Amino acid sequence: MAGEKVTILTKDNFEQEVLNSDNVVMVDFWAPWCGPCRAVGPIIDELAEEYDGKAKVAKLNVDDEGEVTEKFRIMNIPTIMVFKNGEVVEKLIGARSKSELASAIDKHL
Repeated sequence: MAGEKVTILTKDNFEQEVLNSDNVVMVDFWAPWCGPCRAVGPIIDELAEEYDGKAKVAKLNVDDEGEVTEKFRIMNIPTIMVFKNGEVVEKLIGARSKSELASAIDKHL
């Protein structure tokens, strides 16, 4: 099934899954009503499969998780952030190509 490697984030697991992770973590801040987000979704699913074991790929629904969205000052979606050692090391706003997203992970591995 597509997307089964993607970690679904909530305010309850964000700290554990992202901030305390030993791996590089890419987080897609998205919403179901956002057209560009829906375009990026399948790419995020593919990256989750391809980077399984090397980096974590996760999604956070901004409508459901306002607390986390506010903490990271997400104003536009999709916003894709790469975290390493609990810190934001990369921030991409807007729909991006698979190669752009993959290189954002690669440079922090």
